[in-house]
Formats: sequence, C-alpha cells, structure tokens
Amino acid sequence: MVLAQQGVEIDFLTYGEGQDVDLPGVRIIRIPRFGFLGKVSVGPSYLKLFLDVFMVLWTLALLIRHRYDFVHAHEEAVFYAAMLKPIFRFKMIYDMHSSLPQQLSNFKFTKSKFLIGLFTRLEDYSLRKANAVITICPDLANYATGRIEDQEKHFLIENSIFEPVRLAGSAAASGDEQPVTLPAGRKIVVYAGTLEPYQGVDILVKSFAKVFAAQPDALLLIVGGTAEQVQRHKDIAQEAGVAEQVVFTGRVSQRLAKQYCAMAAVQTSPRSAGTNTPLKVYEQLASGIPLVATRIYSHTQVLTDDVAYLVEPNPDDMARGVLAALGDGAGGNTRAARAREVYETKYSRPVYEGKIRRLLERIKTCAASRA
Repeated sequence: MVLAQQGVEIDFLTYGEGQDVDLPGVRIIRIPRFGFLGKVSVGPSYLKLFLDVFMVLWTLALLIRHRYDFVHAHEEAVFYAAMLKPIFRFKMIYDMHSSLPQQLSNFKFTKSKFLIGLFTRLEDYSLRKANAVITICPDLANYATGRIEDQEKHFLIENSIFEPVRLAGSAAASGDEQPVTLPAGRKIVVYAGTLEPYQGVDILVKSFAKVFAAQPDALLLIVGGTAEQVQRHKDIAQEAGVAEQVVFTGRVSQRLAKQYCAMAAVQTSPRSAGTNTPLKVYEQLASGIPLVATRIYSHTQVLTDDVAYLVEPNPDDMARGVLAALGDGAGGNTRAARAREVYETKYSRPVYEGKIRRLLERIKTCAASRA
C-alpha cells in the first residue's frame, strides 16, 4: 500500500471475508465474517447493508480508542465517516470508486426513487464534508468535480499499479495451487476477471466460433468466475460449437492469474457496459501483449486505436479484432510497445506515488489550517 510506504501508519478496517495480506505498516482489522450468510458479491446487496452495521460499530470503537489524523473512507463507508467527522474531528479522504446512486441502478438493486434520492443526498453530503476526494477515472472525475465547490480537493488517482500480493501467515500456502493443463502449440487468447454480465464475456465466447474457424490453432482461456457463472458461459460455448476450444479455470489466486495472462498471445477486455475504467486495463497496457477491447467509454478514457485493437461490443466485431491481433505480427508488437510507453508515462508507480504525495500534502495543509 503506497500510503504506508509514504510513512503513514494505517489501521485497515474491512469485512471478515477474505485473506490477510502482508503489508508493512498496515494493521488489518476485520469485523466478524458471518460466513453462513454467503459470500459478499460485487455491487450493492442486502448482505453488505447488514455487514455495514458492524463496520459502523467497529469504526466507532476504533475512533474512541485512537486519535487518527485522517480517515480514508472507501465507497459507502464515507456515509457514516462523514457523520462521525465533526464528533471526532479527523480529516477525511473520500475514496470514490463509483457513484453509489448510479450503482443502485446499474446493478438493478432497486428502482425506488426514494432510496436512490437518499443515496444521492448522502453522496453530496460526503463530497462536501471530505477534505480530499479521490476518483479513479475521468468519467467519475467529471461527475465529482461537477458536484463540489472546492476543485482543489479533487484528485484523479487511477488504480494503475499492480504488484504481487504477499498473503500473511498460513494463507501464504496457496503457492501449491496447480494450473490447468493447456494443449501445446496453441495461440492463447486470454480473458481474466470476474464473469459479471457487464464484463461482456458472453460476447467473447460467442465470437470464438468465428475466430476458431479462421484460426484453428487459437484457444480461448477464461480466468475467473464463480462455479455458477462458469457453467453459464460453458453453456454459451456449447451452443456456439466451441466447447472444446474454450478453457475455464474458475476463480484462481492472483499469482496464477498473472501466470495465465503471461501465456497470452492476445489479451482481451470485452466489457459491454459501464463507465469506470477496468483496473486490469492498466496491467494489460504494461504487459507488452496485444490487447483487444471494446470501443466503449469505459475503455476509451484510457485506450486508443494506437495502443489496442478497439472493437464494437458484439461477437462479429470482437472476432474481427481478435483475428487481427493474432495475425498482425509486427503491427501487434508495435501497438503493445506504444501501450507500454503510455503506461510508463501516465500510470506507472512513480506517477502514482507523486499523486499520493500531493494528496498527503493536501491533508497536512487542511490539518494545519484546522479546515
């Protein structure tokens, strides 16, 4: 964690689910897991609302026991952090990875105008109360800066650095995880990530019928997804007639996911909806491997035709892009080299660290002026 590497001592409060990571300078604190209620899923859920009650209680206990210089609140945690701020007199960073009212609609959690309106008011209140606001992509930056008066407290800091995660204690034993066996001599097209509907993996799987017909040595590797999601996409592959040409791994460790991605002749990001830039795009830019991505705003905030093969989010155009990337040879290498240059110039660790230092200077200034 870059904040810790800048000399900040951190208490990190999170859900009970998950594995602890070895981060010097960071003490990980977890609420009870409540595993019998199931796993925490992506997006809004009633389980998260239940768990957030305990997050509030643990936050109160920590604030009573410790005097923190600032609280870094992520997503909906900012709602209760903003209300506690005047009581405990800490400075607050709002880490805004998404607009929560938009999430309610995007994930079809509710159509209630009252609930969406309530979240909008809470979000606006949090933006006003925050001493600094982090957004992670230009679209979200434009949204946030349109709702705050003090533009200097906004920081666009993309989640663009990726390094091996060191699991703490016995959790580190995952090193014995075995990869799936892939046939030799195949050109591997890789997707790695969740299999949520907005990721567009169904488009990629359907496209592979045309890819394989034109390039019989191609193999599609899908990394990630729950058992239910994997089965749904296996059914799509079966219907498309490419069940034997698509390999699914299900959820794997970060270490193994990186290993699979390094084997790719082509990497893909077939997302079909959304406006936030996928975090994996930054790693794909730096990989030196040709990338095929859909031409939607989620991607085009970062990607151009100079650094990636941009296609429309439909199976026919996805197939065209994958085949172009597989057959382009020197052209693909040139785009990949340009992509790496863009990453080094705009998103690399030195650039990221510079943004974090400016953020900390803002918090120090606010503390000095008792803002």
